[in-house]
Amino acid sequence: MARITFSNPPGAPMPQSRYSQAALIEGEGRRLVASGQVGLRPDGSLVEDPEAQIDQSLANLGAILAAHGMGPANIVKMTVFLTDTALVGAWRARRDAFLAGHAPASTLLVVAALASPAFKVEVEAEAVA
Repeated sequence: MARITFSNPPGAPMPQSRYSQAALIEGEGRRLVASGQVGLRPDGSLVEDPEAQIDQSLANLGAILAAHGMGPANIVKMTVFLTDTALVGAWRARRDAFLAGHAPASTLLVVAALASPAFKVEVEAEAVA
């Protein structure tokens, strides 16, 4: 099984919210790379509310992790794309609840648009077990 060490080493700035600057993965294990998840329900219908899209995106990511015998604690890197800076606070709160104290490496980008103008958030992740 892979050993994962999260760190905020001296010489790098301390994170401004709950994440780590680095994830060191050592040893044997499995690596899962999940595509970006948006606010689509499993039936393909869109969640309209932008904050609810965050919840749905995380639920979709959780389903992908579970299908591979993993959970949020296996995530080593998350990347989120938001189309509105007003969603940053909601993203951080919902991410923190989803991760339940786990703090993987993380990147947050605010972008002009995603694949559909209806999508307000997209979350991708890498996990190891």
